[in-house]
Amino acid sequence: MDSGRELIEALNLVSQERGIDKEVIFEAIEISLVSACKKQFGQNADIRVNVDRETGEYKVMAKKAVVEEVADDEVEISLKDARTININADVGDEIELVVTPRNFGRISAQTAKQVVTQKFREAEREILYNEFINRVSEMATAVVQRRDRRNVIVNIGRLEAHLTPADQIPREHYNFGDRIKVYISEVSQNSKGPAVTISRAHPELIRRLFEQEIPEIYDGTVEIKSIAREAGSRSKVAVFTSHPNVDPVGACVGHSGHRVNLISGELRGERLDIIQWSDDPVKFIASALSPSKVITVALSPYESAAKVIVPDTQLSLAIGKEGQNARLAARLTGWRIDIKSESQAEGTDFLTFPVVEKPEPPATEEVYYEDEYYDDEYYTEDEYYEEGTEGEYYDEEYYDDEYYDEYYEEPTAEAENPPPTT
Repeated sequence: MDSGRELIEALNLVSQERGIDKEVIFEAIEISLVSACKKQFGQNADIRVNVDRETGEYKVMAKKAVVEEVADDEVEISLKDARTININADVGDEIELVVTPRNFGRISAQTAKQVVTQKFREAEREILYNEFINRVSEMATAVVQRRDRRNVIVNIGRLEAHLTPADQIPREHYNFGDRIKVYISEVSQNSKGPAVTISRAHPELIRRLFEQEIPEIYDGTVEIKSIAREAGSRSKVAVFTSHPNVDPVGACVGHSGHRVNLISGELRGERLDIIQWSDDPVKFIASALSPSKVITVALSPYESAAKVIVPDTQLSLAIGKEGQNARLAARLTGWRIDIKSESQAEGTDFLTFPVVEKPEPPATEEVYYEDEYYDDEYYTEDEYYEEGTEGEYYDEEYYDDEYYDEYYEEPTAEAENPPPTT
């Protein structure tokens, strides 16, 4: 079997298996062969390579100008030689002749191999990019491969990704072969192929784990309203349902805490507080400070601030270690929270906020008002408006005395008493 037929069969196979258009490969081979031929015929030569789509045979064509005397044989041909190709050729014409080298079969085979290999790589990159760009904001299973300084290299399907220190769970150990859940936060394309940004610390990883382990969240019966997370330590998750017969917190916790423990185990023991969301900020803030009990919540809506009183014995619990519980509650609810114990607040005006008036809405600009056109000077100029004309258009250029005298003269006696017509 000749090399041309082998090329066609190889391209047919590539097109079927890799989904690469054969015409794209043919065009790339032709362009590459032109570059190869110019090394032999000269960079100024006007070369065209044609690959037969049926047989795979190559033909190299050179276009030259017909001249009396050849000064540059790369781009010119004598009239005598031109007429051996085309008897009607004349000086000034352009003629195309076949210049396929004897060793062109070897050159073409090497070039075709290089082009096909390059197209394989480009196609693989494009396929991988299209696969992962559709998985942004999703969770994936990754297998730990190795460490690169502080980064952890993991395998996600057919692609390697870097788990940077900022995206790792603090104090989590990664061993070769460990299977871990990661959140795909971004996918970009570069010269080496698609680059996937993954995270173990992203708050949305909590959401995806809940969707995986809790059917009520996966099917939409229970909704996650907000998440506040300090990766590796503690997270708060606010859940809600509009179904009266469903307990959203109980559905997430599961029997004897089975469901939430599975998620916590995947996160290496990270503590998860499940909070019932409410559209009443007082109730929501009180729940968010769980497990502490709350006596009173006062709000300043225009400042998004809340002041909370808790029992004396619950103050440290409400604030949490290094302020973590209060900090996560503030993130979860979106309110700035100030907490005092009952004895600390007693006899003070702690619950009183400074009077803050409701901010006035910004003044709406007049759509058609601009000083350039509607200032006093504009209105008072005689050119446009004469005072006392009650808005009538007045322009001295057209309506001055001379104008009226010329066109609107006082009626004469003759005009008032015209002679009888005959």
